[in-house]
Amino acid sequence: MGIGPWQIILILVIVLIIFGAGKLPRVAGDIAKGVKNFKKGLAEDGDADADTAAAGANKSIDTSERTGEAPVEKDKAAQG
Repeated sequence: MGIGPWQIILILVIVLIIFGAGKLPRVAGDIAKGVKNFKKGLAEDGDADADTAAAGANKSIDTSERTGEAPVEKDKAAQG
């Protein structure tokens, strides 16, 4: 049971009555800008997570270089 063509027409008529014909392009443009900003925010959030993970990986490499131990030696010490 999905939305049929009559339900879509009814929704469009109600929207037209509420906003009026003159305001519809502006309302549609505002909705499009909101969706665009939402997608941009999601993309930036994903990039920030990747940058944080990369920074964490770099820190672990820097730590092992400072102590003089190779990462493999640390694993052997932890197991033994």
